[in-house]
Amino acid sequence: MTKIRKLYYFDKKNTQEMISFLNNNVYDTYINHIMFNPFIPLHHLLPLKFKFLPESYLLKDKKEAKGLITIAPSSCHIKKMEIQKLLFEEGAWEEAVELVQFVVSKYKAMGAVSIMVKVDDYLPDLLSMFVSKCGFSQISYEKLWRVNKFTQTDYDKKEFREFRNSDAQLAANLYNEALLPHFRPLLSKEVREFKETLFKGLSYYSEYKYIIEDKKSKNITGAIAIRTSDNENFVVDITQTGWIEIDINSIIAFATDQIKKRKKRFGLFIKTKRYTNIGEKLEKQFLENGYECVQNQAVLTNSSARVLKEDEKTGKYTVLNDFYPTSPMPTTKVCNKL
Repeated sequence: MTKIRKLYYFDKKNTQEMISFLNNNVYDTYINHIMFNPFIPLHHLLPLKFKFLPESYLLKDKKEAKGLITIAPSSCHIKKMEIQKLLFEEGAWEEAVELVQFVVSKYKAMGAVSIMVKVDDYLPDLLSMFVSKCGFSQISYEKLWRVNKFTQTDYDKKEFREFRNSDAQLAANLYNEALLPHFRPLLSKEVREFKETLFKGLSYYSEYKYIIEDKKSKNITGAIAIRTSDNENFVVDITQTGWIEIDINSIIAFATDQIKKRKKRFGLFIKTKRYTNIGEKLEKQFLENGYECVQNQAVLTNSSARVLKEDEKTGKYTVLNDFYPTSPMPTTKVCNKL
């Protein structure tokens, strides 16, 4: 008989054995900072509106671990949740569905308005499971591009500065304006989601945020977030609307300089989002520049809101959500959110 329960510290050895075949630093970080964060036992007791850390649950059959799932809250007042990790034995679709349905039911009962998940396009069976068995709807795509060769360009350093909490309102407006209209009910963000929190140091990833500012008018024209979970691979996430022309090469040059202050050798990646009004434009530009698309994720949601307009292995385990910069290992399936 299977049972789903909270993940406890004494499960650490069991869990490490389950994912030991992956053998990469990302999972060491995941185990130590997400699944076994010392604050998690107290965090489970908090009402949904006060939650800020990911929470994990383990599926067990007697003494054998059969799978696990991690779900994280947004920082907005009306909570939106995201399934960040899902691991289960290959072919054990019933157990996977049970884990997903468990967290969807639990957190929606607590007041969550939507549950989101991102699935790599090379896992069609997993995508089909979320849609047909768990009530999710596919709404769009996100892509990750590796910057293989980049010729450093000159840029005006005065146009870039560090993010301040006072910029949160303008950054939120910029992000929401960039969303295609029919995705706004599902993907819009609140001001507090852009603010730095007191608990930032408890996160398993590091994030550096900057503002692009017009020198003359002092208006904010864009925002940049540089994120890393392993201090080796850095993902640049650009927020801007299609109404303002921004030199992407200048942004990449600036981001490269900021990363070089912290790391001499690193992998550089850029995220594009099809649900924004510049998503397709950036994809075309990156293809022209010879950037390599290393990840294509379908964005799915289980929400009370709905889209008004639609867009036209195998190994021992199936794992949802972990980005590995090189080719996937032959004994794993990996899909990620960064």
